[in-house]
Amino acid sequence: MRVVSLVPSLTEAVARSAPGALVGATDWCTHPPGLDVVRVGGTKNPKPDRIVSLAPDLVIANEEENREPDLAALRAAGVQVLVTEIRDVPGAFRELARVLDACGVAARPRWLDEAEDTWSSLPRPVTRLTAVVPIWRRPWMVLGRDTFAGDVLARLGVDHVHAAHPDRYPRIPLEELRAAAPDVVILPDEPYRFTADDGPEAFPGLPCALVSGRHLTWYGPSLAEAPGVLDRALRAARP
Repeated sequence: MRVVSLVPSLTEAVARSAPGALVGATDWCTHPPGLDVVRVGGTKNPKPDRIVSLAPDLVIANEEENREPDLAALRAAGVQVLVTEIRDVPGAFRELARVLDACGVAARPRWLDEAEDTWSSLPRPVTRLTAVVPIWRRPWMVLGRDTFAGDVLARLGVDHVHAAHPDRYPRIPLEELRAAAPDVVILPDEPYRFTADDGPEAFPGLPCALVSGRHLTWYGPSLAEAPGVLDRALRAARP
């Protein structure tokens, strides 16, 4: 089996579960560290000719991260493309199992069982927080409706302010974000790399939690440790 992954979190899942199957990945596929495969461009601008030259049996993609014209070009070249759709934590586990099965993984990997057990055994949150969750600035964009990251936070007791917005990733003026007066502003380090010096200064007087984007937005082996990692970051922001 020869697999090309166009989704960083799925790249990590396949690399962990089917060693040797992965022959290509995007420039943004950073895990596992030291991954030695052909790079095929970005998630939004992959190089179809390079992918086809690798003679993959399967290309794995995601309806949100990858563009349909690129996937259509691969299909037109005779490449089989599996497209995932993940909007919540249970859906992540279903799609991960489907991807690994398609990649020829015979036995369900231990990390997947451990991750599912972690999420299924989470205690019911005693209190709930409200949050604004920017994912970009210039312009400011935030989590909106029906997102995987939003479901992750909800299961940890965090209700983000724009969960009912008509758009999944709406552009919201900074003044409006501030005026929402959430309990916490959650600033991930991807897709925009918010840091202690780039992000919190825009929200004076509001607690800001700098969190790992990999643990907030990725669906793969990082799911097992995501609840603990995110909970610690949220607690640190609200001592």
